[in-house]
Amino acid sequence: MKIREKLGLGTVQFGLPYGISNKSGQTPTKEVVKILDTAKSYKIEILDSASAYGSSEDVLGLNDLSYFKMVSKFMPPSKEEGISVQLNQSLEKLGLKSFYGYLAHRPMDILDHPEQWEELQRFKFEAKVEKIGFSLNELLELEQLLEKGYYPDLVQVPYNYFDRRFETAIKELKSRGCEIHTRSAFLQGLFFMNPQELDNFFDEVKPLLIQLQEKSPLNGALLKFVLDKPFVERVIIGVENELQLLQNIENLENAPDLPELENKITDKILIPSKWPV
Repeated sequence: MKIREKLGLGTVQFGLPYGISNKSGQTPTKEVVKILDTAKSYKIEILDSASAYGSSEDVLGLNDLSYFKMVSKFMPPSKEEGISVQLNQSLEKLGLKSFYGYLAHRPMDILDHPEQWEELQRFKFEAKVEKIGFSLNELLELEQLLEKGYYPDLVQVPYNYFDRRFETAIKELKSRGCEIHTRSAFLQGLFFMNPQELDNFFDEVKPLLIQLQEKSPLNGALLKFVLDKPFVERVIIGVENELQLLQNIENLENAPDLPELENKITDKILIPSKWPV
């Protein structure tokens, strides 16, 4: 497998204007067609979506997705409706009969509602889902789920040059046969922002950003850093247009290695939900 084939395509931008550095808003439907065609031509198989991604699944469903392995996520269900309602709605929107992966978008809810895990197991038995698991934000979530015996087939975690919080845990999961997908290689675009224009909240990483931005191409270097990790199966990236996808792929070819990171970055920087709005 070529290193670029470890890429997976995130699709939140297809349904929402997403990301701190996003200046063009939601990706137009015609551009989505180009992005998917380019992904196929470079043997990028994984598409990552969620019922919470605005109109993303509706937009994707306008295309033939038979080439792709589709991973989706569900939100905590209401008392009246189980996860199966979300599953069937998503499959219908996407024009698919099954998912490659189906993940809990708010996995801590499973601790209070273990019947959700039983429902996910049933989806596997019915061949509606090949792999079940979690989309995680913080290490404590994973630790508590594993403590209760919820061992996933697939997890998606943030992992990038700054953020190594999950590294030990995902190596262990990988050794148990779990498939590891990572996201946030660009930390929602923070790595590319002009440090001088960032809020004082980011002061701790501004000098590091200045040093990093001397590396060219930086997007290739950041992706290569994660793609080179043997314990990572897929690196999910979001793009706003076809050109961005092509640039990410092409810039892998001559990407420089990044220096060892000597600083430990605090969680307030690593977790975008903690950033000032």
